Amino acid sequence: MKNTELCIPDLAPDTFLVDTHCHLDMDGYQDDFAGVLKRAKQCHVKNIITIGIDLSSSKRAVQLAQSYKQITAAIGTHPHDVANMTDETYQKLEQLYTANRTHIVGYGEIGLDYVKQHSPPEVQREHFEKQLELAARLKLPVIIHNREADHDTLDILKRAAPLEAGGIMHCFSGDCHMAKKIMDLGMLISIPGIVTFKNAKKLMEVAATIPLSKMVLETDGPFLAPTPFRGKRNEPAYVGYTAARVAELRNTTTDRIARVTTDNAYKLFNLRN
Repeated sequence: MKNTELCIPDLAPDTFLVDTHCHLDMDGYQDDFAGVLKRAKQCHVKNIITIGIDLSSSKRAVQLAQSYKQITAAIGTHPHDVANMTDETYQKLEQLYTANRTHIVGYGEIGLDYVKQHSPPEVQREHFEKQLELAARLKLPVIIHNREADHDTLDILKRAAPLEAGGIMHCFSGDCHMAKKIMDLGMLISIPGIVTFKNAKKLMEVAATIPLSKMVLETDGPFLAPTPFRGKRNEPAYVGYTAARVAELRNTTTDRIARVTTDNAYKLFNLRN
């Protein structure tokens, strides 16, 4: 990819971005992994949190974090895969954290997905609660997946509250009313590249109105690439397009959005320079 294709606004030399949610271990990145990291660096993306979706993926996330200063890891089991979780899975996830504390900054992604239901909803709810308990024991912020499960997601999070290490609602897709309920639990709202889509009216309103102190940014790569790359593979360099769109919606500068959301991510995940 030529640098001229990356048309995000220039940021000040000391302004950086954080991609709080990407799946760098997935096959879509393997052919040009070095290029993905190089482009991210060129586009001021200083930190990328790569997210585990099951035990194997969590191990790969940790291996990437061990190998690259730019990357840190989150571990956990996605709601699609919780039907395969056993007591041994929990033990191994805890052992993985204990052996790699300096590389693991979050627990997730975990939560509920009532759209695809690869795992039965009742099983999803059971393991969502159990994984929240493990995250609390490990003192890790949680990364929550919620698709068409608002009521149950909020109910379980309220029962788990207070979330002493905090957390984020990943790839937020709700309205301002839902955003307020999430923020009232002490969590942050993660804005994905969907905010650049013309039909994403609810998300645009959320991005325009919630306190900036409650916002972080993400790609969810390799999925959900922002405009002008919609339909193609997403990658961390593109988080700048999301920052630029949020800045436009809030009538401010991309520098300001980058600085504040980066500071929010650094505080939540205890990231290091």
